[in-house]
Amino acid sequence: MNNILYLECYAGISGDMFVASLLDLGVDKNYLMENLQTLPLDGYKIEISRVKKMALDACDFNVILDIDNHDHDMNYLHSEHHEAHHHNHSHEHHHHHEHRGLKEIVEIINKSQITDRAKEIAIRIFNIIANAEAKAHGVDIDEVHFHEVGAVDSIVDIVAAAVCIDKLNIDRVVCPKIYEGQGFVRCQHGQIPIPVPAVVNIAIEHGLRLHYTQTKGELITPTGAAIIAGIQTEDKLPEEFIIKKIGIGVGKRKYDIPNVVRAMMIEVK
Repeated sequence: MNNILYLECYAGISGDMFVASLLDLGVDKNYLMENLQTLPLDGYKIEISRVKKMALDACDFNVILDIDNHDHDMNYLHSEHHEAHHHNHSHEHHHHHEHRGLKEIVEIINKSQITDRAKEIAIRIFNIIANAEAKAHGVDIDEVHFHEVGAVDSIVDIVAAAVCIDKLNIDRVVCPKIYEGQGFVRCQHGQIPIPVPAVVNIAIEHGLRLHYTQTKGELITPTGAAIIAGIQTEDKLPEEFIIKKIGIGVGKRKYDIPNVVRAMMIEVK
């Protein structure tokens, strides 16, 4: 019987939200941490905790960068304060700061000891973002200097996502639509409209179904969009299904709606 994952993205999607939802769904945190420790990467620590988001109990997956390793151009992605939470796991890595392109990121993944399937998933997701960024900036894919993806936290988010998908042995992924906010976000080039160019390009290339909301702010990050594009197999739910298990992953920002992704393992009868 197929393992079917249904993703409910009423508050958009980001890499950390996705990983947190699969941890809550049942991926053992120690298994994930052991796999991430094999990455030849440093300059960060990971904290996995339980949080309350508008009274919903959820999992938080947080990659915390050393100050010298932080991509200051991406501060707007992490500018909202966390809600109160209790840490139950953390792991630290020390670092030296580097700028990375797609080739370097693929080398990092291939040097790790994660499974071959997890490597394939992670590399596929990075290629999706690289192509989207290259198109947005009008450059060759090899010339892309990742602003979000090249940051250590995004590398960890995407590899963690791949490890979790592989561990759950998921065969099919259903994501009917992804909800997006409105307005503008700040980047190194100034103000850009929502959805940001990389997200638009990913949606065009992979046929993602977006739904605008009245929420002010960015709900879909390029990493989140690329994860969906890299793993989604269909966009229509079966007419009838049974929910076997649910996981709730929380985001870092505060909106007028719960900033969560709900991941459900479903079974078709």
